[in-house]
Amino acid sequence: MYKNILIPTDGSPLSRKAAANGTKLANLVGARVTGFYAAPPATPLEHAHGIEEAAAEYLSVIDEAAKAAGVPCETVSVTNDFPADAIIAAAKKHGCDLIFIASHGRHGFRDSMLGTQTQKVLAQSPVPVLVDR
Repeated sequence: MYKNILIPTDGSPLSRKAAANGTKLANLVGARVTGFYAAPPATPLEHAHGIEEAAAEYLSVIDEAAKAAGVPCETVSVTNDFPADAIIAAAKKHGCDLIFIASHGRHGFRDSMLGTQTQKVLAQSPVPVLVDR
């Protein structure tokens, strides 16, 4: 069925829940997981370091869920002003045949990845999108 499931995260509790559910699905269908985080661009060195730390923290949740489910996992982080575009590009680049994403995230610049971004991914994705509620 699916071979590689992209699971985007913004670190919110809902995206953590989606990570757990997405890795369970991957286990059931024999797929691997690609965890993904799109960080806003950073210019100052301190801000860039903070983004790296956040990416490592957020993606570790997906990695740990995948390990617990016995699912192969790769994690990827990029810097991009447009998370939905970055999610779709990551799905293409990494050969993902499903995007498993949370339905609602928190609001604001730091947490803009889910919610409206989910709507944009649904509208623009060339691969199936499964929304976790």
